[in-house]
Amino acid sequence: MKEIMNPWEVKGEINYEKLIEKFGLSPLRQLPDIFEKNVLFRRKIIFAHRDIQRILEAIKSKKKFVMMTGLMPTGKFHLGHLILAEQMIFYQKLGAKIYIAVADVEAYNARGQSLEDSRKIAIEQYITNYIALGLNPKNCEIYFQSERSKDSEKSNAYYRLQNLLARYATFNEFKAVYGEISPGKMISSLLQASDMLHAQLPEFEKKCPVIVPVGIDQDPHIRLARDISKRIKDFDFEQLSSTYHFFMPGLSKGKMSSSDENSFIALTDSPKEVETKIKKYAFSGGRDTLEEHRKKGGNPDVDVSFQYLRFFFEPDDEKLKRIEEDYRSGKLLTGELKMILILKINEFLKEHQKKREVAKKEVGKFLQ
Repeated sequence: MKEIMNPWEVKGEINYEKLIEKFGLSPLRQLPDIFEKNVLFRRKIIFAHRDIQRILEAIKSKKKFVMMTGLMPTGKFHLGHLILAEQMIFYQKLGAKIYIAVADVEAYNARGQSLEDSRKIAIEQYITNYIALGLNPKNCEIYFQSERSKDSEKSNAYYRLQNLLARYATFNEFKAVYGEISPGKMISSLLQASDMLHAQLPEFEKKCPVIVPVGIDQDPHIRLARDISKRIKDFDFEQLSSTYHFFMPGLSKGKMSSSDENSFIALTDSPKEVETKIKKYAFSGGRDTLEEHRKKGGNPDVDVSFQYLRFFFEPDDEKLKRIEEDYRSGKLLTGELKMILILKINEFLKEHQKKREVAKKEVGKFLQ
């Protein structure tokens, strides 16, 4: 399958090394010890960056910084969304103010979804899960692109910035960054730039470092916002920092898709649904026959069950290493590996779903 990768569609095999070079990113290497405690950083699932030094300096000197992210309110909240949620909570504990934009305008323009449906999905699926995972309301702003704030000064500043940014981008630049582009997508892109930059306005946090963690498919938005922020003279913005994480594979490999129920485990799935999906759909790195597997071993690099353990569900590096070695040697069978994952996911979801029920009552504290 031919590779397609843009903020609205990802298909085919993704060559991350090629994209690092193409987009001018820096591989993520040595980080402070506190980052090594986080599985995503320690295992290089977060693999590249732009200007992360600004954030490291802010953390070291205990200065203000912002983590900015967004959510596309379409479909169910699934395991792939945990990657960003874990980073929100991690940075918040390090002192960041968290800004989360609900991209309901982008969902309307790029996907034809109503604002009402976007709001319902954002609250019931995403925000409720963020709260259950441990997001704190004290240092967090969640807002909808269609309605930034009930505070008119803040709201006006946000939309004013979007309109002023439009002067500093050209149609040819949009074409170069995004490929095919429509007026709706152009508006959405400028609004995303305003999302990333507006925390530094006087009405919000004032000038400070901002980190934007993304999947590499979202890098066009980052590049556009960084380029425009250098040209606009009305404001003095500190350049955006960004990090890039691998896509968590869908059950049948490829990118996890909210539109395909059988490509993901949702955080509301029942134990039986989890077991059925993994047994039936999780791509295996095992051999065709038991005899061949015992003799040649499996390939954990392509096995989805092993990758899920690596991303989240086996935090102990030594245990993960033993599982990998046993699978490569043929000692551990595909069915046994799947059962390890099923038990771990269901143990996690049992507790998480209890927390979700509590979180539903806390949503009002998070919405501006």
